[in-house]
Amino acid sequence: QVQLVESGGGLVQAGDSLRLSCAASGRTFSGYGMGWFRQAPGKERAFVARITWSGGNAYYTDSVKGRFTISRDNAKNTVYLQMNSLKPEDTAVYYCAAQAAPLSAFGSWGQGTQVTVYS
Repeated sequence: QVQLVESGGGLVQAGDSLRLSCAASGRTFSGYGMGWFRQAPGKERAFVARITWSGGNAYYTDSVKGRFTISRDNAKNTVYLQMNSLKPEDTAVYYCAAQAAPLSAFGSWGQGTQVTVYS
């Protein structure tokens, strides 16, 4: 498994931007698909975005399309989530996760980073 540590969360005003980072260690990072998920208070954890091992393809949940961008730097073993035009409904704990194969489950998870957006 790969170990994941998120950072970059914080308290921001609606319309502001944040960039989350997820640093990976352990097994070969470049072989993993990576994803971001979030869990809002009282809700289940939900998919936000994912990126293939090469970075060639990215996928987003509809509510963040056009505002969030997932990217990765395999040389730095890091995946990013650039979040622009933040809304109060984006408030959640954000988790990154690693996927060992394209159709496999996300088997490694970070501890999460809090993002709070106020209006």
